[in-house]
Amino acid sequence: MTRTGEEIHGTGGLLDREGLPEWLAPVERAARTVAPEQMSRFLPPADGAGRQSAVLVLFGEGPRGPELLLMERSGSLRSHAGQPSFPGGALDPEDGDPAEGGLLRAALREAREETGLDPAGVQLFGVLPRLYIPVSGFVVTPVLGWWREPSAVDVVDPAETARVFTVPVADLTDPRNRATSVHPSGHQGPAFMVESALVWGFTAGVIDRILHFAGWERPWDRTKQVPLDWRS
Repeated sequence: MTRTGEEIHGTGGLLDREGLPEWLAPVERAARTVAPEQMSRFLPPADGAGRQSAVLVLFGEGPRGPELLLMERSGSLRSHAGQPSFPGGALDPEDGDPAEGGLLRAALREAREETGLDPAGVQLFGVLPRLYIPVSGFVVTPVLGWWREPSAVDVVDPAETARVFTVPVADLTDPRNRATSVHPSGHQGPAFMVESALVWGFTAGVIDRILHFAGWERPWDRTKQVPLDWRS
């Protein structure tokens, strides 16, 4: 199933697929073909409710090959404290109309504000289907980027971010680093134990689907469980 009409709508001509490294081809192809229901059962409300937001799923090349940029939220935050995530946040008026690339600009702006990333070195090449986070009411658009010209990144505001780090894709696909997270509510989902962090929730779900549809996923023990704290 292709999403050609959806991928063009809302990008404002900001996507550029030229010159991507060959290893990113499966990810770019997945972004064009994956259907919303293949990503998650949590999809935006039909009535249009929910706050529009975006995250930057940024791929780069590190010492061990392809890697992803992540950050860890401050432990003092009221929600999702200490949880690893993609850089991102809600759409601001300065980002412009979401139907004209506003969400792509939001993803880059938030990444700059949270990690110090230089957006000029990022090539946006795809957009995954919009997903819904019921607990917060956010409708999130994952924006895919290639870190064509890497820039220095670090914590910008310690009150919001505890650390900024990259994770080799090789570690994310390593079956030893994979598990099923179990929330006290009973909800279960994919999890990754990498870089001294437990990646779970929305972020882990997006990574899991990217690995699967890009053909990078390796068989792993889905019965291996990691319980989450009740405050998560």
